[in-house]
Amino acid sequence: MATTKIATKSTVKKEKGSRFSFEGKSRANQQVVRGEVIAKNENEAREKLARRGVQVLHIQKLKTARRKKIKHSDVTLFARQLATMMKAGLPLLQAFEIVAKGHSNASMTDLLMDVRSDIEQGTSLSAAFGKHPKYFDKLFCSLVEAGEAGGVLDSLLDKLATYMEKTAAIKRKVKGALMYPTAVVVVAVGLIVLMMLFVLPSFGKIYDGLGAELPYLTQIVMNISDFFVDNWWWMLILSVVLVVVLKVSYSRSFAMQKAWDKFLLNMPIFGQIVKKAAIARWARTTATLFTAGVPLVEALESVAGAAGNIWYEEGTFHIRSQVQQGTSLTSAMQETNLFPNMVLQMTAIGEESGSVDDMLNKAAEFYEDEVDQAVATLSSLMEPIIMVVLGSIVGFLLIAMYLPLFNIGNVM
Repeated sequence: MATTKIATKSTVKKEKGSRFSFEGKSRANQQVVRGEVIAKNENEAREKLARRGVQVLHIQKLKTARRKKIKHSDVTLFARQLATMMKAGLPLLQAFEIVAKGHSNASMTDLLMDVRSDIEQGTSLSAAFGKHPKYFDKLFCSLVEAGEAGGVLDSLLDKLATYMEKTAAIKRKVKGALMYPTAVVVVAVGLIVLMMLFVLPSFGKIYDGLGAELPYLTQIVMNISDFFVDNWWWMLILSVVLVVVLKVSYSRSFAMQKAWDKFLLNMPIFGQIVKKAAIARWARTTATLFTAGVPLVEALESVAGAAGNIWYEEGTFHIRSQVQQGTSLTSAMQETNLFPNMVLQMTAIGEESGSVDDMLNKAAEFYEDEVDQAVATLSSLMEPIIMVVLGSIVGFLLIAMYLPLFNIGNVM
């Protein structure tokens, strides 16, 4: 029994309409064929299949999945699903089709079907992934290539999925830690703006009716409120323009990106979390590639691209250059001044015992636990800090507004 896929890669991209799954018989050899076809309606789908020599036995319109942007989490989920199916013994193409058609994101389905089409045409799995560098980076392709070369693709896919899940978890924790101060600033600014635009002008009308001279502190606050009321639209426009300019400048300026990464590493409290997360990711990536049998120099090139911080990326390129010249990995790492003594000592032990990957994995686990503890501690500390900051802002404004009433009460 043969299965024919009617809707090819090029057809799906060029034609517009609905997707129909079908089952029928080929008029040429009477074999059962199944597949998909793109058409505006069922009648057009039947006509297309008839022109291709297919006698339709059953045809059904497929529901169109919601089309969304492909996220890193989509790729991570795909890696885990593909690894699970490969370890279960399913053929690669069948596993691909099951994962692709079962995905909730239509964009991810199209991407995976494109990759599957390339594989069907004889392209290696790593090369097929390499055609989509936006979603499958050099590290991803290097591990898949190593798995293909060594005949251990299922095992390497499992390691790749584990690596992606752990690095994604670290990134989520760091973002979560940085969200607290951001939330404080946003809430504080929003609260001030609301009070300046709506609450304080009401108090101003009351005080104007009393005709009393306002205390110095209250007058300052009222002047600021008047400025907000008179110029809020200009401030809004300027804020939007400033955000857009900074975003565009950051995306185009390497110096700006480097300065920002340096700032993150040197931030009080949060800088230690960012640094530990970067070290954990660096160690985990290097260990994963080393375990896969990728030569150290080639592995370091992939590690640089996955570093997540420009300073660690440049440091990794320096390490790679030194290792190429015959320097030990530990000595090269020490020259960058980016790694703590514990990581250097564990790497040195690994080099002496021939177990660099094991030592780096242990270092990664240690720093991942450190990030977990730091984020948990920070979360518990930030709650009272948020209350104190917001309480201080509200208290200051209330004192400034009620001060004239206290003065009036004293005069009476």
